[in-house]
Parts: sequence; structure tokens; C-alpha cells
Amino acid sequence: MPIAALPVPPAARRRGLSLAALAGRLVAVAAVALGFGLADPRPASALVQITLSEGQVEPLPIAIPDFTGSAMAKQVSDVVTADLRNSGLFRPLDPASFIEKTVSISAMPNFDNWRVIQAQALVVGAVQESGGQLVAQVRLWDVFAGEQMLGQQFATPPENWRRLAHKISDAIYERLTGEKGYFDSRVVFVDESGPKNKRIKRLAIMDYDGANARALTKGNELVLTPRFSPTSQQVTYMSFADNNPRVYLLDLGTGARRVVGNFPGMTFAPRFSPDGSRIVFSMQEGGNSNIYSMGISGGGVTKLTDSPAIDTSPSYSPDGSQIVFESDRGGTQQLYVMGAGGGGATRISFGAGRYSTPVWSPRGDYIAFTKQEGGSFSIGVMKPDGTGERILSTSFHNEGPTWAPNGRVLMFFREGGGPGGGPQLYSVDVTGHNEMRVPTPSFGSDPAWSPLLP
Repeated sequence: MPIAALPVPPAARRRGLSLAALAGRLVAVAAVALGFGLADPRPASALVQITLSEGQVEPLPIAIPDFTGSAMAKQVSDVVTADLRNSGLFRPLDPASFIEKTVSISAMPNFDNWRVIQAQALVVGAVQESGGQLVAQVRLWDVFAGEQMLGQQFATPPENWRRLAHKISDAIYERLTGEKGYFDSRVVFVDESGPKNKRIKRLAIMDYDGANARALTKGNELVLTPRFSPTSQQVTYMSFADNNPRVYLLDLGTGARRVVGNFPGMTFAPRFSPDGSRIVFSMQEGGNSNIYSMGISGGGVTKLTDSPAIDTSPSYSPDGSQIVFESDRGGTQQLYVMGAGGGGATRISFGAGRYSTPVWSPRGDYIAFTKQEGGSFSIGVMKPDGTGERILSTSFHNEGPTWAPNGRVLMFFREGGGPGGGPQLYSVDVTGHNEMRVPTPSFGSDPAWSPLLP
């Protein structure tokens, strides 16, 4: 998807307090009020740096008038608006409050019209079809400073219009926060349909927001625990064809599928190493299970743990040097960290209840987990050394967290109650706020977030 920079129109007269100053003040106030430290000084390329640690930062008021141009222009701007709202960091203003309903991409905005409705940022766009391509031009304006913060042009085949919108959203998100976005990504999950005692489970994939959902398997065999490669558009998952558990590697680009391993005792689908060259998994051996790693070609199997306990659910750190896993070696399910080559493990969870399904953030700053305590299941995070544990969401049955590619949002599934209930997908940010349901065609479980699309 080609991206080009747009030239900046003649600078407008500077008036009022700039968006950078407002956002900087907001971050400082939030840091003091909520008790977490400020990030390092902001880079020159990012006017706004919103630090997400704990607590809730007031969403930034942003105006997004309908994009002009082709019939698809409004659809693109609607998706951009939804993306930014979904992040919880931005508050798109009601179009009914706009003095100007449309804004030209090539002219300097009348900033007074946007200041009066308290907009701090303004997104202006135009979408045209040219030479078989959908071409979008987008500008992001700092309303109070009267300056352009972003000017880019995107081009893609018309059928990829939603991806184009997500690319625009990611560019705006990065410019206003200083961090990569996560909108141009996909989620693989288990699509579940039919009665509870005869549930059909298909491997499925969708955009991060639930759009463009489609099945990847036919449903004639049970599928479980899909996982995305961190370096490519490949998915590994378990399938029980003829009651024989196998681990498959599916290339989403070509549709090619091959068996990675045929281990009758495997209890959890493997996770990839950060470079995508190896997988780590657990395999049952009598009454216990241990953790192994192997190359994705199927060779070089290495046993990483050797204990009489149940060691399972391994997940690599983003630099590949460590593995977090769950084990009952201390009497109850707890989380442990060891070197990627195996050996001694250090327990990191010490709270009440049982801990499971750990997964390391792609940023390396947190480990997400499922925690069972009393009659409820929670999704939480802690630092890699076990400190700073925080619960983000609690319900009758929450499970299976997966990280957005920027490490700022988690998706998980929640089992519904009642005889006709089933699992649904939800997302929540690392502050524990902005929880929302992610729509799926039917029931959905075991989500796994992709890296950003190329």
C-alpha cells in the first residue's frame, strides 16, 4: 500500500495553546494524579506522548468531518472515526456540532470554527479512484497551533478500502501518541456454532474490529488454540482429525497447510519464538507434562523442563531470551519464568488464586494472564518480575488473553452463562478501561492477534 507525504500548505497564524502543550500538560497531570512516572522526553517527531500505565487519561477531542471525493469517501472516514474511538484515547466529536460539514484537503482550515467546538485535532481527507486505485489524501491539524501535524497519501486497490482506512488510523494514532497503532491487523479465533453439547468449531479470521470475518477450516474436525507468527502471516493451531491431535502450520497468503508435529500427548498448541523460527509447547508424559521447543520445520526438539509437575502454556519474551509458563510444581497453578534454553525457573505470581495462560507483551513490559479466584475468572497483567499485578477485567469466566501488536490492548474471550450461552470476544486496554465486545458471526473463543499487516 504505497504511502507518500503531502506538501504543507502555507502556515496559519499561531493562536492559543498548541495541541502539543495541551497534551503534555494532560500527561503530566495524569502522571501525578495516578502515581506513575512520565516517559522519557518526547521525540521531536511526536508532539503528543500519552503514557499508558494505569488509570484513565481523558480522551482527546478530535474532529473528523466526512472525507470528500468518491462514493467510498464517507465509508473510509467512518472507519477512521470508529478506530480512533475504539482506542479509548480519542473522542470523535459529534458531526452535528460542526460549523463546517466538509473541509477541503487543499485549503487551510478555518481554525476558529473548530476551536469554538473545543476540537483539539482535526482530520481532513479526500478519497478518489484513479487508474484502478483508491487514493486517499489525509491531513491532521493541530487546531490550537494552526499547524499541520501529518500529511500523507495512501493508495490501494478499491477492495482493500477498509485496510486503507485502518492505515490512516494507524498514522494518526502514531502521530498523536508517539507509538505504533494496531488497527491494520487481524485476529484469528475459533468460531463456535451449534448447541453446547455438539458445538462445531472452525478456525476463522477477521479484522481487529470484527469486520471481514471468514472461516479457514470447514468444521469437520475440532480445532483449538490458534497462534499467529510474530514475523509472518502464518498461523499454527491444533486439530483433532480422527481423534489424533496434530499441530498444523497454515499460510494465510497461499492457503497451504502442513503438519508441524504429531505428538499424541501434546496438551497446548505451540507459540512461536519472536523470530518465527521455533515453537515452544507442552507435551503430556504420563501424569505430568513438560515444555519442549522445536524448529518450525519439525526438527531440533529440545526438552526445556523435566519435573513431576504439570508445566504448560509457555510464551517467549519479545527478545527470545526467556519463557513464561504455568506450573503446579508449588502445589497450585502459578506463573514461572526461565531462560529460553530451559533450566532453573523463578516463580513470579504470589497472589491468591490460580494463574494460567500467560502471554508476554510484544513491548516486554507486561505479562498477561488468566486468574481464577473464588467463583470468577479475571484477565490481569503483571511486570515480568511479578510486581505491579493489576486486574483488568473480571467475570464469570474470562480466559485466553492475546496482545495487540503495539502491546497496549488485550483481547480475550468470556464464556456466557445459561444453557444456550457461549463464548464472546472482548477487548480492554492495559489501564483496565475501555472494555468492549468484539463482534463475531456466532460464538468466538481463543483469539490470537496478528502483527501489523505489511
